[in-house]
Amino acid sequence: MKQQILLIDDTKQIHLLIAGLLSNEPCELHFATDGISGLTLAQSLRPDLILLDVEMPGIDGYETCRQLKAEPDLFNIPVVFLTALTATADKVRGLELGAVDYVTKPFSPAELLARVRASLRTNRAIRMLEENALIDFLTGLGNRAMFKQRLAAEVSLRVRTKKALACVVVDVDHFQEINDSEGHPFADRVLQDIAKVLERAVRIEDVACRLGGDVFVVIAPNTETEDASRLAERISRDLKALVFEHRDRIVDVKCSVAVGPSIDTYDRSMFERATAAIEEAKKTGHSGVAVANRETIADRLAA
Repeated sequence: MKQQILLIDDTKQIHLLIAGLLSNEPCELHFATDGISGLTLAQSLRPDLILLDVEMPGIDGYETCRQLKAEPDLFNIPVVFLTALTATADKVRGLELGAVDYVTKPFSPAELLARVRASLRTNRAIRMLEENALIDFLTGLGNRAMFKQRLAAEVSLRVRTKKALACVVVDVDHFQEINDSEGHPFADRVLQDIAKVLERAVRIEDVACRLGGDVFVVIAPNTETEDASRLAERISRDLKALVFEHRDRIVDVKCSVAVGPSIDTYDRSMFERATAAIEEAKKTGHSGVAVANRETIADRLAA
């Protein structure tokens, strides 16, 4: 199956040049002439690689990249910037937004071809690993597939044994703003440090996962609501103790934490209720650990 490449550039000559350059490659090339149409096309195509011009009318390449990386479904697509800008600050800005490479115009056809091939190889390898793995590569925690698999197993066990079950959800407040203002590498470090807090806090039988983006969940088997609340309080306390320094200053990072207890025998909605509890807590301005009830809202806020 051919890999899909999306070129977002407002210059038709660049479209023709790159189309000719990639004509013998095992890939399919798609075109957009501005950031807005490029974002729309990226949503429908989910390409394997995006070649992105920086200087375009409307929203520029930097803003286009920022919006791409804000979408969970597009977050991992590699972006290579194509630009006439050569200043180090411009390159650093692009890399901090999450780009994997930077090719300066006028570019050597051989260089661009080599960089495209390298990016596609890396992306293919990562996708193959993700399809066969249960680990989130950024944090080392379980991934979404792991969460689904273990949740199904624990619910099945609860049906047979009637043992308690709960989950604890952690959501990073205003994470996209942190990503935008501080850069992609710093945002990754925030997620990695939060993962370390979860690893230290959980028991051997608990399963900590990152579901993508800024959302984490801990499956806590054989755990009553009160015990899950104590675990959540410990996690919340340790998260508040984290200090993030960047560019010679302290960056304020806050997390919302909620408990989703299992209510019915076949209950699979613990995560959804905990997430709803977090949303309700944010609306009311409370900063403690929220505990969700049957109506999927916070029925108790522990200070």
